[in-house]
Amino acid sequence: MTDPQWTILKILRWTADYFRDKGVLEPRTSAEVLLAHVLGLSRLDLYLRYDQPLAPEELARFKVLMVRRCHGEPVAYLTGHREFWSLDFQVAPGVLIPRPETEILVSAALEAAKDFLGKSRATQDISSEQKTGNRKQEPVFWGIEIGVGSGAVAVALAKELPQMDWLALDLSAAALAVARDNARRHGVGGRLHFVRGDLVSGLKPVPRFALMVANLPYVPRAEWEQLPKDIRDFEPKDALLGGEDGLDLIRLLVRQAQHYLPPGGRLALEVGAGQAGSVLELLRETEAYEQLESLKDYQGVQRVVQGVRR
Repeated sequence: MTDPQWTILKILRWTADYFRDKGVLEPRTSAEVLLAHVLGLSRLDLYLRYDQPLAPEELARFKVLMVRRCHGEPVAYLTGHREFWSLDFQVAPGVLIPRPETEILVSAALEAAKDFLGKSRATQDISSEQKTGNRKQEPVFWGIEIGVGSGAVAVALAKELPQMDWLALDLSAAALAVARDNARRHGVGGRLHFVRGDLVSGLKPVPRFALMVANLPYVPRAEWEQLPKDIRDFEPKDALLGGEDGLDLIRLLVRQAQHYLPPGGRLALEVGAGQAGSVLELLRETEAYEQLESLKDYQGVQRVVQGVRR
């Protein structure tokens, strides 16, 4: 990288080939995102300004990130950002990077919310007219996310559902700090309430949450060592490894969740490939849920399992 005439297009091509030779995952995308970050441009701008030369200091900063990426460090940690649900989220080492497949969990929660919010609004309109002489009062509904991580799911849901407040739990203080920042950045900090805790163990078992969502660790131990080094060596193990079969925490939450959901409340869980059938059976065994179903992600994997509290 000593050519004094490095343009955006030339360095993109060279870096993508270099990453490919080094076995870097998504070599072209990695090159584009890192270069856009260094230059303060969008990825589209890179191609609109393809013949723009890089200043020496820009080239030096890019080279540092390129070396770190070759060692397996995830792009999101190098830039400090990750897009999720068309929103920009801050991420940091020690906090799980949001995945595209988790958007299926958000979609499922939104569909569930449309159902119970619609029914509740109709009931509220009638009761408000009777009690207040046509002065309608907006109800406040509560949702809860277990294992909030960067806050991507809870923030996305709070943005889409202004009628709801959210309780966001995580055992990691680092994750909660990042999630709080993301909530403030997206203007929903006043409706997200963050608590450090292990699942729901610190909460009174009161059926107050209309919606409970969770993306808990679900990687089985046998699969852990097979993960790409980008994940295995850099992302938090506690946020990924779910025990021998991957279901340790999911199994525990399924037993607990029914005590926090009223009749009609929805539980939605993200699960790993091949786990949906087992998690559906766990829900059946409680005899507390109906309308059980699983939803596929963009790759055709049954990614979300959900049920309605009887």
